[in-house]
Amino acid sequence: MAKVELKAPVVQEIAAKIDGAQSAVLVDHRGMTVAQDTELRKRLREAGVEYKVYKNTMMKRAFEGTDFAALDEYLEGPSALAVSKEDATAPARILYEFAKEAKQLEIKAGVVEGKAYNYDELSEIAKIPSREILLGRLFGSWQSPVSSFARILKQIAEKDGEAAPAEAPAAE
Repeated sequence: MAKVELKAPVVQEIAAKIDGAQSAVLVDHRGMTVAQDTELRKRLREAGVEYKVYKNTMMKRAFEGTDFAALDEYLEGPSALAVSKEDATAPARILYEFAKEAKQLEIKAGVVEGKAYNYDELSEIAKIPSREILLGRLFGSWQSPVSSFARILKQIAEKDGEAAPAEAPAAE
C-alpha cells in the first residue's frame, strides 16, 4: 500500500505536465555524458520545454485516457519526457538538433497537437521553424507591401503638394 502512495504524486506530476500540453516527445538518453545532458536540459528549458526522466510504468498511468496513451508502445528501456505547452514543435526541433551532436540520444516517438508520430514522422515536424520565426516571416512579408504602399502615398502627396500652388492661381 505504501508503494502506491509514493507513486501517486509522480503520476499526478506527469499528468499535470501533459494536461494542456501542445506536444510531448519520448527519448532514450542512455550513454549521454553529464555535460551533454546538462546542455540538452539548458536548451530545452530556454525554449520553455519541461524535460524529466520518469519510470515507464508511471508515464503509462499518467497517459491513460489521454492522447499521450499512444506513446505506451514506445515505453521500453529508459525514457525521458520532453513536454511543451507553448510551442508544439519545440521539443522535436530541439531534440533532433541536439541528436546531431549527441549520437547517443535516441528519439522514440511523440505526440504533437493530439496526434502520435513515430521517429520518421517526428523528424519532419522537427524541420518546422519556431512560432516566433514563422511570425517574423509573416510580418516581414506584410511589411514589404505596406512600406511600398506608404512610399507611393508619400510620392503622390509630394506631387500633389507641388501641383497645388500652380492650380491655385487658375482657380481665381
